[in-house]
Amino acid sequence: MHIQIINFHLKGMSPSEYGQICDQLAPGFAELPGLVGKYWLADEGANTFGGVYLWEDREAMERFTKTDLFRSVATHPKLADIASRDFSVMEAPTRVTRGHLEATV
Repeated sequence: MHIQIINFHLKGMSPSEYGQICDQLAPGFAELPGLVGKYWLADEGANTFGGVYLWEDREAMERFTKTDLFRSVATHPKLADIASRDFSVMEAPTRVTRGHLEATV
């Protein structure tokens, strides 16, 4: 498993407008090969939004970064200060703490 965390600030768009865009984009994310799950994040007070992605492996995450969907988010004019980090999952302790490690698709 591999984790990717993307966050950004909204620029010239309200949280409500952003929520509507997320609702439209969610089905496209649901169809991404290798995506186990995505958690959509919002901290309106800090104007910080984004997602935590759980990928089957790093290769699936890297394939995502080459898609039109990724490019449309990365170049969206109303998203600022976009940051993406990725992490390997330490599977043994994650299993002990009931972390989700198996694909359910």
